[in-house]
Formats: sequence, structure tokens, C-alpha cells
Amino acid sequence: MRRRLISSTLAVVLIVIAVFGVSLVIVETRTISASAQESVDSEALRLVSIVDSRLLGGDRVNAKVLSEQVAKKRYARIEIPGRDTVEIGERPTGSVLRGRATGEEGETVTVEETRSSVTREVGRTLLIIGAVALLAVIAAALLAVRQANRLASPLTDLAETAERLGSGDPRPRHRRYAVPELDRVADVLDSSAERIARMLTAERRLAADASHQLRTPLTALSMRLEEISVTDDLDTVKEEAQIALTQVERLTDVVERLLTNARDPRTGSAVAFDLDEVVKQQIEEWRPAYRSAGRAIVCSGRPGMRAVATPGAVAQVLAALIENSLMHGGGTVALRTRVTGNQAVIEVTDEGPGVPADLGARIFERTISGRNSTGIGLAVARDLAEADGGRLELLQQQPPVFALFLSREARTRRSSEDAQRPVR
Repeated sequence: MRRRLISSTLAVVLIVIAVFGVSLVIVETRTISASAQESVDSEALRLVSIVDSRLLGGDRVNAKVLSEQVAKKRYARIEIPGRDTVEIGERPTGSVLRGRATGEEGETVTVEETRSSVTREVGRTLLIIGAVALLAVIAAALLAVRQANRLASPLTDLAETAERLGSGDPRPRHRRYAVPELDRVADVLDSSAERIARMLTAERRLAADASHQLRTPLTALSMRLEEISVTDDLDTVKEEAQIALTQVERLTDVVERLLTNARDPRTGSAVAFDLDEVVKQQIEEWRPAYRSAGRAIVCSGRPGMRAVATPGAVAQVLAALIENSLMHGGGTVALRTRVTGNQAVIEVTDEGPGVPADLGARIFERTISGRNSTGIGLAVARDLAEADGGRLELLQQQPPVFALFLSREARTRRSSEDAQRPVR
């Protein structure tokens, strides 16, 4: 592209110089020739006036007297009736410029000059015009190179940016080139880079979330399958198989939920459901893990509440909180349901050391963890809660109290707020 820009610019400049240069040469040649002819004619008139004055005064007219009145390298011939012809200088040969004038006494003065002087003057003029044209060509070449670099360098830079995008580096460069068209292309590439970066971030986030959220259900399913493989009791096999099928359904729900959140985190499939069933399901699923750790998990609070959310998402949030208490907490884990205003609240607490003071405000951020864990669980749990219009908060750091707030379905018949549900 640089070569084309330089070639086209120089071609335009050369054409312009050729057109104007030829015209200037013609005009200057004619001007110089006319000026030389005018000079010869003027000298002839001047000499004839001098001859007239001398003839009228009775003075002598000869070559010696008039030689000083004729310019060097010019030839003059004075013809006076009844007298000898007076010649001054050497008569030129070849092409000459000739000026002639006639005086009042009948004398004729002829002045001649060789055209070589005109030719030399035209040559000097052509040399000057050629030098100016050469300087113009050099200046045009430099400007063409600069302009070509000014236009080609941004295009090369934009090509590199596009190549970087294609190779998986979506960082926008935010470079502008003071050329509106090129700046527009740069804007589009930067916008594309930002969109690609968001897409890659979403894909990586989906992979991390899926890995984290599927780990626990897969572990539980593996445990159920191991129970089936080591028992000969048909009733136990049926019971464990039914639980395993339920966990497979939960795995399917987790995958669908993660894919839905990856497409649009604000999209939810909220329905009215019995909150007790989800809480009971989570306690039954996690009780073996807590029993193996020598700990207990219980629930209490107001029974019979119905919330408006996605049951699978609520189960995933509770699973994240219960797993967090198992890994980082201590003692008995308690789930408590209560009502505040038009919201149903599920609190999860344990008897452990709680959340460190320096992590309290950042506990729901990704990669933030009190121990060597991924730091994804609570962040995903909050996203799931917010997708259904709920919210997940840390109400107390020591002992830790996490609360899931959900919209509550209005009911015509309410149970006593003080009723308790012990779980053994």
C-alpha cells in the first residue's frame, strides 16, 4: 500500500509539473525573445537619434565616435545618403536579432545581435525551472512517503489488533490515529475486543461454576452407588437407587441453571414451592457427610412457608452454605426459617470461629476464601439468589450467620410463628 500511495502521489505531481513546466518554458522563451528584440530595437532608435543630432550639428559621424554607443557583442551599420556606410563591431553570422530605425536626415541604422545570447538566457531559465521542478519532486516524494506511512502504519496496527483478537487476546488497545475512517475501524475493533473478553470471561466463569457446583452432587452420587455395590439387600438397593435418581435430577437442574445464568444472569424460572421440602432434602443429603465428620445438622423455625423462587436454585444456595459450614465452620450447623415482612428467610449458622474480620465485606467476591478453597461457592450462591429476585447476606460474622431472603407467597391459613420442627 505504501508503494501505491507513493507512486500515485508522485505521478500526480509529475503530471502537474510537466503541464505547468512546459507552459512556463514556452512563456519564458517567448518573453526572453521579445525582450531581446525590444532591446535591439531600442538601441537602433537610440543610435539613430544620436546620428540625427550630430548631423544637424555638423559633427562628424564615424565608427570611432559611435563605437562607445553600441553595446558589446552587437553589430551596428549606419547608412547615410551621400556618405560612406559606418559599421561598428563584428557582424554576426547565423540566426540574428535585427533592429532597424530611420532618422530625420534619411539615415538608416541597423543593429544586429546573435540569437546565442537569447539561447543562453533561455538555457539559464530552463535550468532554474528544472531545479525548482526537481525540488518540487523531492518535496512531493518526502510528503508522499510521510503520508503513506501515516496511512499505512495505522492499517498495519489495525491488522495486528485483528490478528491479536483472532489469536485469543481480547485486550482493547484504545489507539486512535486522527483519521476519522481509521478511528471508526479502531472503535469497532475495541468494541469487538470488549465483547470477546466478556464472552471469554463468561465461558471461564461457567466452567469454574460448573466444576464447583457439580463436585458435591457427584460425590454424593458416588457414595450412593458405592452403597448399592456393597449391599445385597434389595430394599436398600431400591432406596439408594431412588436417592441416586433424585440426585441425578438435581445434577440436571444444576447444569440447566448454570447454562441459564451464563446466557443471562437475570433470567429466572421462579415458582411458588414448599420451602420445607427443599430444607428437608438438603438436611437428608448432607447428614451422612456431617455424621462422618462427627458433627450434626438440624433445622428449626416456622414450618409450612411457601416461597417464590426456583427450587433447584434455592437448593444450590443452601448446599453452598451447608458445605461452607462443613469446610470452614465447627460444631452443629443449624438451619432456621423465619418471616420478615413479605419475605421468607432461611438462616444457616454454626458454632465455628466465624468469618475473619478482614473478609467480612468481601466474602461473596470470587476467589475470596478463608482457607485454600476456590472461593467460588458463595459468589455463585449469591448470583443464584439474585437471579430469582432474592438476596444472600452475611448477617453476623462471629458466630457466622448467613441468611437467604426470598419472596414469600401469601397464604390464607398461617401456622403459629412459634412452632418448632425438631429434626433427628
